[in-house]
Amino acid sequence: MTFSSKRLLDICLGGIAIFVLSPLLIIFSILIRIDSKGPALFVQNRIGKDAQLFRIYKFRTMVDRAPDQIDQHAEKVISEGDDPRITRAGRFLRATSLDELPQLINMLKGDMSIVGPRPIIPEQLEVVPQEHMDRFNVRPGLTGLAQVRGRRSLGWLEQLQADSEYVQNYGFWYDIGIIFRTVWVVLTGSGVYGGEGLNWRAYRDQVRREQGQGPAAEPDNGQGG
Repeated sequence: MTFSSKRLLDICLGGIAIFVLSPLLIIFSILIRIDSKGPALFVQNRIGKDAQLFRIYKFRTMVDRAPDQIDQHAEKVISEGDDPRITRAGRFLRATSLDELPQLINMLKGDMSIVGPRPIIPEQLEVVPQEHMDRFNVRPGLTGLAQVRGRRSLGWLEQLQADSEYVQNYGFWYDIGIIFRTVWVVLTGSGVYGGEGLNWRAYRDQVRREQGQGPAAEPDNGQGG
């Protein structure tokens, strides 16, 4: 698939989806505001194509906190749906992956594609091995190969390996196949939460131990996400 055809697919599907789903987007926004204090949308810096920063949009699923209250290096991983940081509305949105719908806006803006590696937070960049930096050769996606293979149930390196595999093989029908497989993953709710031993922070601490640097600081309050 050429760049232009992939971008055209993103614009067409993104525009149609926002038009069709606009009533649902409004309803979710209202429910989130009623359920807990804070904005309906969660905006965060992510790393996209060519390892450049962009601002991603999601429905807020956690209690609202100021940016200076969140230390991504020390956050406790969310490994289950009853985590106290998740709001009542957030549990539903996470379980159904509907919290990702505002990223349709990122698609139209050109920050993201419908299929591609999931965008990472800046703190994760330090634990992306050089052999997987090719994941930044394409736009990040709403869904991707790692998502249909297990999402957060995959280990950090397994996710990166899937990202690299996608970059080496992507094409029109390859993307279409991932889109259809995504529907099944969303309907079954598989891989929404991952174990603590599988996440990028655990991998980072393992690398630091191997390098004799010692583990990163433990979270002092168990809050975050």
